[in-house]
Amino acid sequence: MRSTFMGLETNKRGLFTQQSGLYTTGHNISNANTPGYSRQRVNMQATAGFPGVGLNTPTMPGFLGTGVEAGSIQRIRDSFVDQQFRQESNKLGYWESKSKAISQMEDVLNEPSNYGLQKSLSEFWQSLNDLAVNPKNGGARDVVVQRGEAVADSFNYLHSSLTQIQKDIGSEIGIAMEDVNSILDQIAKLNGQIAQVEPNGYLPNDLYDARDNLLDQLSAYFPVKTEKVESGGRALKIAEGTLTVTVTFGGKEIKVVEGSKYAQFRTEGADVKNKTTPSASPFAGFYLVDGKSVEEGVEKFVNLNLSDSQTKVDPITFAKSKDVGKINSLITSFGYQVDNNELRGLYPEMIENLNEMARKFAEKFNEIHSSGYELNSGTHGDNFFIGYTEDLNNPADPYDYSQMTAADIKVNGEIQKNSDKLAASLKPNEEGNGDNAKNLARMQFESLIGESTIQSYFQGVIGKLGVEGQNASKMAFNSGALLGAVEHRRASISSVSLDEEMTNMIQFQQAYNASARMITVIDETLDKIINGMGVVGR
Repeated sequence: MRSTFMGLETNKRGLFTQQSGLYTTGHNISNANTPGYSRQRVNMQATAGFPGVGLNTPTMPGFLGTGVEAGSIQRIRDSFVDQQFRQESNKLGYWESKSKAISQMEDVLNEPSNYGLQKSLSEFWQSLNDLAVNPKNGGARDVVVQRGEAVADSFNYLHSSLTQIQKDIGSEIGIAMEDVNSILDQIAKLNGQIAQVEPNGYLPNDLYDARDNLLDQLSAYFPVKTEKVESGGRALKIAEGTLTVTVTFGGKEIKVVEGSKYAQFRTEGADVKNKTTPSASPFAGFYLVDGKSVEEGVEKFVNLNLSDSQTKVDPITFAKSKDVGKINSLITSFGYQVDNNELRGLYPEMIENLNEMARKFAEKFNEIHSSGYELNSGTHGDNFFIGYTEDLNNPADPYDYSQMTAADIKVNGEIQKNSDKLAASLKPNEEGNGDNAKNLARMQFESLIGESTIQSYFQGVIGKLGVEGQNASKMAFNSGALLGAVEHRRASISSVSLDEEMTNMIQFQQAYNASARMITVIDETLDKIINGMGVVGR
């Protein structure tokens, strides 16, 4: 026989469950502007009907409902859209970083303009033409020397500026690795907290959100894959469990988080934050070490079921891989060393192009200049341009062009002091002869690097850089647009809609009021039974 008070219990459950819905709605509304928050819902389910199933079950027509209960409070999330978001975030991280690196290089080169290297060269050639017209004029000679100094200064400035930006990118790699290591540490700690909560039958939705936010951040640096591992115990079927996180770089999939264990990245080369050397060390590879050992101050290879070959990724493999992400872009911009000690990368290659231009320019110019004669003299001209290695304490042969770089090319000090040493004549003791100055000016039309003149070669380098910069900007824009579309789609699923929450609030409020009214009705029925039944003849 059913309980007299069954209706009270049924509607009491209704009160509690609708109250949970109201509280969850309030939680959603409170976090409407919280970044990364996923809206939550109460999964309501009917409780077991009466009578229950068994041998002693009384016979009666059908089951009576016993009310409702909150089966779980679940966040609304689409893992497929999350994966799409991380893929697009990874592409955007790569192209934004590359576009920034190229943009900084373009700012330094500043071509075409009235202040760049090409302008300095044009003015230098013009000064030589003027000297050829009036070779004995001291003012014309001084102008050639000054224009030559301007060309050398332009080379020096470009080299030092590009080298400084390259060092900054090296420091950025170190900072990025610190960010990645911090993210991996936090993910592992969240895994540990989730593993403690889920076996008790709870869903730690806010911890899930925090972990997903960290994965979103990590995806900007590396391609990320995740695998769920059940927590066991009394964990619900919809519990998300702990995550095993794998990142892809160098064409390899490397496990970096497994439960509460995590790896930490160490770079070899590239990070120049604490270096004072004039040039940055090339990137030499990644190491993985055990996160817990790092905390204890002892570095050792990570023990996350990784083979020895996976504990280090060399720069060549990394740069040749098709992986994208901010780390890849930073490394290919900063530079890396290949087997034959050749430097590759955006900045090393541009710096080497400048060095090659400076060497070929100085070598050919000096060759022509030394074939002429100084003013009113039978002495052949000395080298107009000289250079030293970076180690100023041990000067190299100033005429060894293999040692010359754009950083150290300069005008011969003796010619700076006395412009009469400028060899404008092809005949000794002829002050009015400017034939060698003509030959020096014609050098602008000679092929110095391959089939290119010095200026056409530089124009080709600038043109190639412009195309790469345009492509990087376009890809960054497209990646940003795709990421925005995916983010909008994810927001339509997971973000809080105040209009929807207000509708839910009214819905739960009315259901709560109805359950309360039912309790009043049951109370009046029971009052009749208790106080009115069995009283006869009164």
